[in-house]
Amino acid sequence: MRHRVKGRKLGRTASHRKATLTSVATALLKHKRIKTTLAKAKEVRGVVERIITKARKDDLHSKKQVMDLIKNKEVVKELFAEIVPKVGERPGGYTRVVKLGRRFGDAAQMAIVELVDYNEVITAKAEQHKEQKDAKAKQKAENKKKEKEAETEAVTEEK
Repeated sequence: MRHRVKGRKLGRTASHRKATLTSVATALLKHKRIKTTLAKAKEVRGVVERIITKARKDDLHSKKQVMDLIKNKEVVKELFAEIVPKVGERPGGYTRVVKLGRRFGDAAQMAIVELVDYNEVITAKAEQHKEQKDAKAKQKAENKKKEKEAETEAVTEEK
């Protein structure tokens, strides 16, 4: 029985599990939203919550504690400069886990983990990406139309 046993093993040794969770937490703080398995999402949620809570103190000791977990200097700078001021007033609950369904290959439950206050940033990036994609599609359609016109002109000239 697993009564009162906290945490998931994720099929890894303790050191591998710690490395996995810190790398996923770093990716989450860098990109503000990541897609991963549901088990990893639920585990990394606690890691990120603790990191942000420590970062809210904004003193040297808390910075060193955060840097012990997150090895990427740019992510640490971004955490203290952008993320903490934005979520500083919130009394916890900095992350959200959204279930997606099952992965096609191995039927693993997938989820999106995101920082709660960064929805508009992600939405703006998604819209910008969509506009670029639409512009490329429009350009491609125009090129095909020009090719067809040139082809029909060549056929009429042959006759």
